[in-house]
Order: sequence, then structure tokens, then C-alpha cells
Amino acid sequence: MSKTRKAASRPPIDMIDSEAERLAGLALSVARRFPAVSALLLRETERARLHSAAAISPDTVTMGSTVEFVDDSNGKPRTVTLVYPPDADIARGRISILTPVGAALIGLRTGQSILWPDRYLTVLGVQRAVPS
Repeated sequence: MSKTRKAASRPPIDMIDSEAERLAGLALSVARRFPAVSALLLRETERARLHSAAAISPDTVTMGSTVEFVDDSNGKPRTVTLVYPPDADIARGRISILTPVGAALIGLRTGQSILWPDRYLTVLGVQRAVPS
């Protein structure tokens, strides 16, 4: 692995404080059914720098964000919206936070990359959800 990829394996991430709390609870609630993604998501909520929704950078992936990213395994850009499990719909590009890709993207900013756990993802752009 290159030094660049090693350094980017767990870049600094930011989360909205209320989302981090909800995501930690969600991860704990599914730990028996999905132990791997639960552990990964919990680790991310624990290491994230927390901000209010008003203070977080607009180029940070939060719940409801539409994210364009590239997976180095195939080099193809992909656009998805990050959602909670009940709202997931792969056919519409709505991926659950409880998928490995969803858990990898949360908290990243445009331009950041992460090795997670067996793929290398780079965020190309973020469009934040408009509060309803």
C-alpha cells in the first residue's frame, strides 16, 4: 500500500452531533445482525469531530446528502444519497448508512479518500439535503 493510501485510510471526519448520537444508537441496535458494519460505524461516530447542523461545512457528507464518489476498484464515479435503513432503495440510488459504502462516506468532505475496509473511496462532491 502506498504512503498516500495509508495516510488516507482514516482521514479526519466531521458529523452533526445529533446525527452521530442517532447513528451510534442505530449501530448498537444492529450489532448482532450486522456486527462488522456496526463496529465500523460505531468507530466512526466515536472518532468524529462533532458540530451543530448550522456549523458543519456544506461539503461534508451528512445523512440525506447526495454524494458523488469514485471507487478505485473500478474507477467509475457513482452518485448516491445516504439514508437511514427504512428509506434505502438501491434502484433510486438511496443507500443505507448500514452498508459498508454508506458507513464509509459519512463525515467525509469533498476531496477526501478512505480505505474502507476493502475498497478505496474518494468523495468528488457533496450536495447537502435541504431541511424539510
